[in-house]
Amino acid sequence: MQNLLTNIPAQLPGELFTTLLENNHIKIERIVSRGHHSPENYWYDQDQHEWLVLIQGAARIGYPDSQSTELQSGDYLHIPAHRRHRVEWTSPTQDTIWLAIHYG
Repeated sequence: MQNLLTNIPAQLPGELFTTLLENNHIKIERIVSRGHHSPENYWYDQDQHEWLVLIQGAARIGYPDSQSTELQSGDYLHIPAHRRHRVEWTSPTQDTIWLAIHYG
């Protein structure tokens, strides 16, 4: 047994990605952000769908059409394959812990 809220380094110079389960059909990962965001003008354009839930913290996901989605603890979001998006902001004062499921 493990815990999503533990084993987080005190210093976090970049986002922390931990693969929890992976096979040919699905990848489940924990992502820890602490004030991190996507580089300017960088867009994720993934071949797989992504379903994510914010376990702790706060974040904002942006899209090319200037729409954005604010996420708080407990919120979840589905991002279809090839829906361009970026992490615009994560809380700088607490760990933002995501559980991301990539599939399809």
